[in-house]
Amino acid sequence: MAKICAGRVVVITGAGNGIGRAHALAFAGAGARVVVNDLGGARDGAGSSTAAAEAVAAEIRDAGGEAVANFDDISAWDGARRLIGQAVERFGRLDTVVNNAGILRDRTLVGMTEQDWDAVVAVHLKGTVAVLHHAATHWRQRSKAGEEVAGRVINTTSTSGLYGNPGQSNYAAAKAGIAALTISAAQELGRYGVTVNAVAPAALTRMTEDLSVMPDLAAQHDLAPESVPPVVVWLGSPLSGHVTGRVVTVFGRRISVAEGWVDGPAAVGAERWEPETAGEALDKLVERAAPNADAFGKRSE
Repeated sequence: MAKICAGRVVVITGAGNGIGRAHALAFAGAGARVVVNDLGGARDGAGSSTAAAEAVAAEIRDAGGEAVANFDDISAWDGARRLIGQAVERFGRLDTVVNNAGILRDRTLVGMTEQDWDAVVAVHLKGTVAVLHHAATHWRQRSKAGEEVAGRVINTTSTSGLYGNPGQSNYAAAKAGIAALTISAAQELGRYGVTVNAVAPAALTRMTEDLSVMPDLAAQHDLAPESVPPVVVWLGSPLSGHVTGRVVTVFGRRISVAEGWVDGPAAVGAERWEPETAGEALDKLVERAAPNADAFGKRSE
């Protein structure tokens, strides 16, 4: 792999397993110094362990790279602050953040508990914004000090958040929030030399291995975790400074740019609408509007 991230300092959350681990190894292979963050919990967020992050950091060091493990809970504001602080203290700077940490607690709406909702939203959405907040503060300070900044943020969303998926309303809501956060953050942070993009990856990992559709899809496509990092490494490198505010889907060897909400068919009333006339107009607009995409981004006919 070309050393397109040579010397850069990269923080990756949820990097102890699956796609996060693949990101960490790929960034190290591209010359980056890596902070491997992982709380070490189960798929549903229960428990903690230092083993996963330590193992990935050791693997990078054994291959001749530079890496340090971090075990902070990024869903806590102070945990995210400590993570970013460790990167700056250890390596002197921060260049790229990959917000990858996540858990699953799939439930239907009627079967979901408050804890199921809060836990998933906390790790995915709050964890992303907490890390982003502290990273952005670091880059803002450097920019105001007159330093040229080439900051990169890659958030992790999902097709569940972009297109919906039954039984994942907590996860989908959090991931949709991350996509929206990505666009707003890109608009805010460009002035400091920071780009913010997101990826919606598909891979066969411990997060997805028991989904009934995954074995068949994995047999047909390259859904190994290692299929995702090439896009993320490029987005995290100095080469991608002209791309920001985008959501990229990665499905095996297929990559695409998701197109967000656009203002579709419209009607303007001659005077204020009444419920009946508004309904009649809306029926006609829905008939003219493009159909929603499915979980794989395809338009239904």
